[in-house]
Amino acid sequence: MIFYPQEKIALFIDGANLYAAARSLGFDIDYKRLLDLFAAKGQLIRAFYYTALVEDQEYSPIRPLVDWLDYNGYTMVTKPTKEFTDATGRRKVKGNMDIELAIDVMEMAEHVDHIVLFSGDGDFRRLVEAVQRKGVRATVVSTIKSQPPMVADELRRQADSFLELQMLEPVIARQNYRVNHEDRSDRPAVVVSAATAQPAADDAV
Repeated sequence: MIFYPQEKIALFIDGANLYAAARSLGFDIDYKRLLDLFAAKGQLIRAFYYTALVEDQEYSPIRPLVDWLDYNGYTMVTKPTKEFTDATGRRKVKGNMDIELAIDVMEMAEHVDHIVLFSGDGDFRRLVEAVQRKGVRATVVSTIKSQPPMVADELRRQADSFLELQMLEPVIARQNYRVNHEDRSDRPAVVVSAATAQPAADDAV
């Protein structure tokens, strides 16, 4: 990783996308270890975490994670999910946070030297290009080791540097925990613990 001690850094975590990428690699993320890793690389100004919440449920499986992150150094950006029926009549849940993330990146670009984007979504290529024109370096964190790869090729090429999520596993993985690869259900949420649970979204990539 190319970071400089004097750099002002901001993290932007697409929660559903990062969850899907880590799960595809068979590990779960310890968000305290992740924050500590980047805090040691420079001047960490802010760590944003984006996720949609199902508001009409009596209990939301992701609520413990949201509360834990909120009290432990992350800036939470949430909004309610929207339910709709697709062309085949199947009920779907949508919780895309792309606009919120893009707005925050552009606003923070005036105050930082380096943004770290935890997402492989190709829609963010133009966003990365825009902050680069402001003189800000951009690192993308995702994976090409999954099948299929979780990062869009155009986003990876646009970034100043690409961090393979699998390479970070030893320093950010929740210890003594491995995902069961046979458990690949399409449940909208998976509870692991207050510090590691993250819902899988239909539009995670």
